[in-house]
Amino acid sequence: MLSKDIQYLKGVGPSRAAKLEKLKIYTVEDLLNYFPLKYEDRRRVSKINEIIEPKKYLLKVKLFEKPKLSPIKKNRTIIKAVCKDGTGFITLTFFNQAYLMDKLTEDEFYYVFGDLKIGYGKFEMVNPEIESVDKDWKAKRIMPIYGLTYGLSNNEITKLTRTALEIYYREIENVLPESIIKEYNLLARKSAIKNLHFPANGKAYSLAKKTIAFEKLLIMQLGLFNIKSNINTTETEVKNTLLAEKLIKSLPYKLTKAQLNVIEEIKKDMESQKAMSRLVQGDVGSGKTVVAIYGMLLAVGSGYQASMMVPTEVLALQHYETINQYIQKAKIDIEVELLTASVKAKKKAEVLSRLKEGKIDIIVGTHALIEDNVEFNNIGLVVTDEQHRFGVRQRAKLQNKGKNPHILIMTATPIPRTLALMVYGDLDVSLIDEMPPGRQKVITEIVDEKGKEKAYNFIKNIVKKGRQAYIVAPLVEESEKLELNSATEIFKDLKSSYFSEYNLGLLHGKMPNREKEEVINKFYEGKINILISTTVIEVGVNVPNSVVMLILNAERFGLAQLHQLRGRVGRGNHQSYCILVNESKSKKSRERMNILKSTNNGFIIAEEDLKIRGPGEFFGTKQHGLSKFEIQNLVNNVKTIEEVQSLSRRILSENPDLKGQEYLNLKREITKIFKDEIVFN
Repeated sequence: MLSKDIQYLKGVGPSRAAKLEKLKIYTVEDLLNYFPLKYEDRRRVSKINEIIEPKKYLLKVKLFEKPKLSPIKKNRTIIKAVCKDGTGFITLTFFNQAYLMDKLTEDEFYYVFGDLKIGYGKFEMVNPEIESVDKDWKAKRIMPIYGLTYGLSNNEITKLTRTALEIYYREIENVLPESIIKEYNLLARKSAIKNLHFPANGKAYSLAKKTIAFEKLLIMQLGLFNIKSNINTTETEVKNTLLAEKLIKSLPYKLTKAQLNVIEEIKKDMESQKAMSRLVQGDVGSGKTVVAIYGMLLAVGSGYQASMMVPTEVLALQHYETINQYIQKAKIDIEVELLTASVKAKKKAEVLSRLKEGKIDIIVGTHALIEDNVEFNNIGLVVTDEQHRFGVRQRAKLQNKGKNPHILIMTATPIPRTLALMVYGDLDVSLIDEMPPGRQKVITEIVDEKGKEKAYNFIKNIVKKGRQAYIVAPLVEESEKLELNSATEIFKDLKSSYFSEYNLGLLHGKMPNREKEEVINKFYEGKINILISTTVIEVGVNVPNSVVMLILNAERFGLAQLHQLRGRVGRGNHQSYCILVNESKSKKSRERMNILKSTNNGFIIAEEDLKIRGPGEFFGTKQHGLSKFEIQNLVNNVKTIEEVQSLSRRILSENPDLKGQEYLNLKREITKIFKDEIVFN
């Protein structure tokens, strides 16, 4: 049984099972679905006289003489073993592996694999993997490299996976119907899993990867399409557009063609009897907020309430103020309120009471809006901003507070359209791909480690003129494994050196929420000159006076994320700058950074990121709220995504309830992933 507890697999036991659980491996099936991150090609055995550069090699060598064991310092040892292969000699050096003395026999043949060093014409491998030629389970193969946790080696996971495949291979069933496997030239699931762990060759690996990706994408797409098709008719029908039109007439500027198109789509949706589920994608500064306010006024004008849910308290406050400014200019007399965790108990009780009675027309808030005690009188439109911060279930919880209200989702995270349709399969997608006239372009510069000091001096000059700046670091605390700048270390260092005369703030995800809000508010009010932060500022911080964004270790971020961070500046009347510190010397890294320098268009950047990195990062669980749905490293071909979309539509038009024996496993997997959201008859 694939559902068997992992501790009962041969070679596991309670202790090793506890370590595997840290990798979310609880059953044999979980282990078989725990795919390698990368591979090492050990198929070719090299000769010593062929070696011309230091890198990893697989050699077949004979132990030339008895190895020598020597003590070094307290409880530490070193073994030196000289070997030959008929074309030359190599020294194998093993630190703290005294047990090998019993396994290394003179004149015996061994396979050794490891990084080879060259010095003074001599060859050496330090701590290589070594095995006798008659136990060559790792040599002359493509070997998997897995993500690890403390106390578990790659060898252990590899051996356990091999054991699981030997015992349970026959029990692995196809999820996809046989007809689909044949039509798209895919592998049987058991063969795909085997070749993802232990590929026979490059072709077998590519086909296995496509098969599993196809399967996972189809599960996801059919699930999302099912949610969409099960959206009931709504009682929220817009009949009065007067307030919304009043807003348009009061604007001191002309809306872009893209904004007007999206407004028309929203209006059409809300005038129909079908509940709207629409995603509005627009780059930072493209004018999504006014489009959302238009939608909310459509609802309010027809006698309904509207809500806007955002990921942070600061963003909630900023949206609350913006909405008030718009409706005051338009001379619209409606009630707008704010609900966040910081609202005091007495005020909160009053807000909840008025909301339930229908005396509040628009409410803006954070996750506080989906708490059980929040009741609406007649909610007609639910707006969520930065959807990738909320899951499907959170969105559904808000939706369930009314009689199937309209849903409008806004995101500034640019996702290529094909992927947007896949990630947000239960939504209609609108695009604001045009910037309002007159918006300043953020000047982007790329510097190396040496240019950092110059960048700090530039920030000093900017701050002296009364402006503010962000400095972003990728980690919260120092890590022994990654020598990266951390927010806390950078803060301490800069506070006592370069910026000792200025007010510095520190912001990172591990801080309590109240503390985070306090720091952001101080920055917003100008009490902090320079904010040292991790990527928590990626969304929800709007400080028009901040005009410089300095990003350390920029090579560690995806282009889409760098673009999001850059979007935190350029929000006021002053020229803004983004300085990327690229500490990588690779050509690929330089090319990636230059894309950001050459364009401020988030959609072009997203397309380029897709080409470079594949779509893995767009399928993080944040986007669709599906836990245990790991699609990273599986899809690198947009053609597969398009094939799956086309197939999903065909299946749902011909067999929407997936009836029949051949669809049984696929239906079960969809239900397992989507749980409460899926409705099959």
